[in-house]
Amino acid sequence: MTGAADDEGLISVIIPAFNEAALVTRCLHETVRALEEIGCRYEVVLVDDGSSDGTSHLARAAAEALPRVRVIGHEVNLGKGSALMRGAYSAFGDLVLFVDADLEVHPRQLTVLYDTLVDNGADVVIGSKLHPSSEVDVPAGRRALTVGYYVLVRTLFRLPVHDTQTGIKLYRRKALLRVLPRLVVKRFAGDLEVLVNAHRLGYKIVEAPVVVTRVRPFPRIGWHDVWWVALDTAAIWYRTYVLRYYDRVGAAADRGLARARAARDFELDPSIAGAQPSTSRTPSNGSTFVDVSRQSLGRSGGRSPPRT
Repeated sequence: MTGAADDEGLISVIIPAFNEAALVTRCLHETVRALEEIGCRYEVVLVDDGSSDGTSHLARAAAEALPRVRVIGHEVNLGKGSALMRGAYSAFGDLVLFVDADLEVHPRQLTVLYDTLVDNGADVVIGSKLHPSSEVDVPAGRRALTVGYYVLVRTLFRLPVHDTQTGIKLYRRKALLRVLPRLVVKRFAGDLEVLVNAHRLGYKIVEAPVVVTRVRPFPRIGWHDVWWVALDTAAIWYRTYVLRYYDRVGAAADRGLARARAARDFELDPSIAGAQPSTSRTPSNGSTFVDVSRQSLGRSGGRSPPRT
């Protein structure tokens, strides 16, 4: 397992999992195989969200044979949003990839998201089933839900994206560090809450095409879950535009990050006491950000994520 907090060019792959016993072993092995084929420096963090079917046991057994994989989790089910937050706070990488455990969107598609991030100078790249170049094998009803939710989100938040719910997203960690303290949603609309806050903070979000395949019968999410997604979405709108909650909490969080950076800089160089506030890109946990936009490390003239 890669655990050095000062590793540059490291990509952290965060996989939330709830009752994925049927797929978790395959997911971890295929994720590691894909990352090894890409040739990047990586760590994989699987977050078990209180599964009751042995997912955690199977994941830990698989991790024993995969040295760059670690398994963390919750004793009880807290929701996907909570699992993603737990994984993000545990990540060491300069880039953080969120990918679902069901393999509908395979982690090998990291290369597409990475190239999109570099080509567009983006801070966040999300896979989109509605991208014109995407290849999507999903039922018509599920596609209709995706389009309907896009219309709702676009109307409420003016996000510059078409699909917030596809299970693969790539973030620069500097963006996540500012967004995470603002988050409230623990379950159904956690992806949307992250993107709304990133957009309001001025981070550039772009979409990338994906290939979505049927690994198991659709859908796993029922109408009851759709109802809760709608409620969470309404709550995010209310906190954003009525309570201004994210602005108030965010201001305090940003001050805390600034103090942490200043303390870290002083620890590294005590002579800076009394100097202007630091503009260092070193986060509070000591990781060092690398400007991936300046890297060109691909094969045959293309790019790929930072290599070992």
